[in-house]
Amino acid sequence: MPHSRRVLLLEDDMSIAIVITAALEDEGFAVVHCQTIAERDRQLAEHGFAAFVTDVMLPDGDGIETIGRVRALHPDMPIVILSAQNTLDTAVRATDTGAFEYFPKPFDIDELARTVRQAAGATQSQLEGEEPVADGLPLVGRSTAMQSVFRMITRVLRNDLTVLILGESGTGKELVAEAIHQLGNRRSGPFIAVNTAAIPAELIESELFGHEKGAFTGAVARHVGKFEQAAGGTLFLDEIGDMPMQAQTRLLRALQSGSVRRVGGREEIQLDTRIVAATNKDLEPEIAAGRFREDLYYRLNVVPIHMPPLRDRRDDIDVLARHFLQHAANEGLPRRQLTAEAAELLSRQPWRGNVRELKNFIYRMALLAREDLIDVDQVLPLLTPEPTATATGMGEDADHGASTSGPAHAPGDIAAAVAQWLSATRPASGTIYDSAMAAFERPLFAEVLKETAGNQLRAAQALGINRNTLRKRLGELSLDPEEFTRRP
Repeated sequence: MPHSRRVLLLEDDMSIAIVITAALEDEGFAVVHCQTIAERDRQLAEHGFAAFVTDVMLPDGDGIETIGRVRALHPDMPIVILSAQNTLDTAVRATDTGAFEYFPKPFDIDELARTVRQAAGATQSQLEGEEPVADGLPLVGRSTAMQSVFRMITRVLRNDLTVLILGESGTGKELVAEAIHQLGNRRSGPFIAVNTAAIPAELIESELFGHEKGAFTGAVARHVGKFEQAAGGTLFLDEIGDMPMQAQTRLLRALQSGSVRRVGGREEIQLDTRIVAATNKDLEPEIAAGRFREDLYYRLNVVPIHMPPLRDRRDDIDVLARHFLQHAANEGLPRRQLTAEAAELLSRQPWRGNVRELKNFIYRMALLAREDLIDVDQVLPLLTPEPTATATGMGEDADHGASTSGPAHAPGDIAAAVAQWLSATRPASGTIYDSAMAAFERPLFAEVLKETAGNQLRAAQALGINRNTLRKRLGELSLDPEEFTRRP
């Protein structure tokens, strides 16, 4: 058989090798199977192959580290890498070899067979020649959902395509942006992060694009904007869904032209930065409502990366919890460990605030636990707040205005209130969600401000949002924190 239909498989697990061989033979390939790197090298020295499928951890070495020897013999042969070490570091190492594709185990055998078929038809696989990236990367997770994220990250590391990261608050969108920067071609340049929701609407253009001296009242000197500050690196635009419409127009123009003009200036400044944007909003309804530009959406949504909520990656909660305990110890908190039962208990919690909520809980647990080995009995009290804390959400004393009546029956009360509100307001179809959020948000913020005596820092912490976002929403809701300040 000509080598164009022959595939070399390096896999020391016979059960996996049998399944792969059967799938590839169904595709019309002849599979040559070997179990060691030494056998691989002998086969490659004597024969040509249409593609090479290899595991990483092998009896006589690391399959990725020895890819150089494969390239020396067959520089154009496409390589597909399989690995049970399902970390971002492994995915990046695989990509840096110029691999045609990387599959974390367990994988979809049909997808693997399709990929090998595509690889066999490829004429060239480029060698990147980058040195392996060190471990210690910011993203953690071995779930199927996170493996999809890792694979998408590796596909954008060797180009400057615009990336849009989508996901709920607390899922780690900024960590993805940092990983793309740290592992990509622009890692020697700056990483500039901008929370577009935290900048007042009247200042956002100046912050992003800069301004010239005298451009407006108070512009006493030239200001270099974030686009220029990120030259040679990456500009991360967080909460892009909250950007004012006028700033969206300027951003679109910058992306289209590849240049910016400072406010009050005439010079066109050429851009040399990668754009990564993120939002926790579904932008398509925002477009339909006229709050987000459709043309800007398509400019940003070149490569979408969807961050899964923690409820969709429960297998990662154990490893995340231990990861955060290690970080807490590195930051000066007591060094703690989890029992298997305690970790299993954590994996059953809802974690509506996603990874951010889990991290904050783990740090609190590291601080307050009675023993270095944390068991279920130490976790449960932290998961179940005291009655006063449940009532207020902030743990305020009853003397400070805490309500102890409603929350005990909150689920029923809320359900009744929702039914009553729907009956009374009858919002138009397609607007119910936005109308409900608008109706609920103002009294919620008002109650939290009352319980925190108008303290915005404590209110933001209680709500689980940053203070700038709180300040912005209070202005939009016409809520003055001063009105909630307790006076003697």
